[in-house]
Amino acid sequence: MFKDFRLIAGRPVYIQVKDYMKHLMIKGALQGGRKLPSTRELSTLLGVSRNSVISAYEALADDGFTYAVQGQGSYVAQGAAAQAGNTGEAAWTLDWTVRLSSQAKLAEELDIMKRGIRAAKGTISFTSIAPDESLFDLDNVKRAFLERMAVEGNVLLNYGYAKGYKPLIDYLKQYMEHKGVDMRGKDLLITNGFTEGFDVVLSALGRKAGAVVCENPTHHTAIKNMKLHGFEIAGVSMERDGIHLGELKRALEAREYDCAYFVPSYHNPTGIVMSPEKRQRLMKLMAEYKVPVIEDGFNEELRYSGSHVAPLIAAAGGGNGVIYLGSFSKVLFPGLRVGWVLADQELIYYLESVKRARSIHTSTLDQSILYQYLLGGNLEKYLKRARAEYKRKYELTLACCQEHIPYASLTGDGGLHLFVTFADGFSTRELLGACREQGVIFTAGDMFYTNGQGQNTLRLGFSRVADGDILKGIEIIGRTARQLLG
Repeated sequence: MFKDFRLIAGRPVYIQVKDYMKHLMIKGALQGGRKLPSTRELSTLLGVSRNSVISAYEALADDGFTYAVQGQGSYVAQGAAAQAGNTGEAAWTLDWTVRLSSQAKLAEELDIMKRGIRAAKGTISFTSIAPDESLFDLDNVKRAFLERMAVEGNVLLNYGYAKGYKPLIDYLKQYMEHKGVDMRGKDLLITNGFTEGFDVVLSALGRKAGAVVCENPTHHTAIKNMKLHGFEIAGVSMERDGIHLGELKRALEAREYDCAYFVPSYHNPTGIVMSPEKRQRLMKLMAEYKVPVIEDGFNEELRYSGSHVAPLIAAAGGGNGVIYLGSFSKVLFPGLRVGWVLADQELIYYLESVKRARSIHTSTLDQSILYQYLLGGNLEKYLKRARAEYKRKYELTLACCQEHIPYASLTGDGGLHLFVTFADGFSTRELLGACREQGVIFTAGDMFYTNGQGQNTLRLGFSRVADGDILKGIEIIGRTARQLLG
């Protein structure tokens, strides 16, 4: 006994000793009424200071696991194991698989991250479209944290408001107004990133038709959420400047929809930016059929050339038919789980209650750090640096694809990824398997389609890939694709 104790660097020693002794009691190695080694003896056995053992024994006594007898030492309390839930009685077991809801089973079925490719060390991975952490502005984030904590630290560590941190809400309202949004009659709710915002909105929508219309392909996380909420999904194909409006009109004529979901800027996965003209025509069409629009403001800030393209909610003018989901996750720091829903104020009134019932509120500390960072003008400075780096990687990846990959079409107007389509009948799953054996992986495109298509497509995320690996990886993908094409 006591020979398997191992210290972990960075954690107080006395707590590690306390937890170790408690573990021995819970598993029954130290029974109730047994005398414990003296503090001097245990310090020798564990190789720690006597003061650490004294503090550990005091903490065990405070927790009710031991008691001291004056002049005799410390003893294990009777019922210590039971106190921790180990009564020695027969365990009560359930087969939880038979008690799962259909939604839980569907969530697991759709959870590609669980069954995703586990890349071996040294693998060149084009699967991520997360920002490059080497670009993170750590000094200003630390400064923002310290400044906000100095101002209202006690408040930030307490419960917050379901609607969000008011200074951040006010800032984001102005931010969206600068994007051309008519803010009259609109309000804003802070969420834990895009995913919670989308989930809250879908849960609040009535299911008169039970269907959603969207682009095809589209954001895989959105597909999962729509399916989990029980919606049928009607996908409309893409053109080079965005969704095919003729096909969309036919879909709207064919049946009713509870809402539409669109990603107009740096569309995931195609990377297409919908043209300003098409945005206007799209909003006119949606207004004609009275279908509310959920707009995903994905990667709007990562434009590398050309002028700003106003979001759909701006194109809607004074109307209230667009629900905008915003997030800085792909631009700034995804570790700060902060997003927002901008919509009609009456809808936000109800979404606030849904949010409160689900998660009470988004981390006020996260919100305040983001607010202070934005308030200091750091976003503009960071974006200037990030755009320059991502533009360079984008152009390098684009040039490599054009040189090496035998694609039928290649799309991506910026952002953090490119989308490759091969000739009909080509299998990117087969290509992925062959490339993986050579140390290169990417995201097969079929997961983004609403109707089982896309077996001949793939997405290349380049944001976190080194230049040399971009060159090497794409050359391997292209060479392997040519071999499979024969």
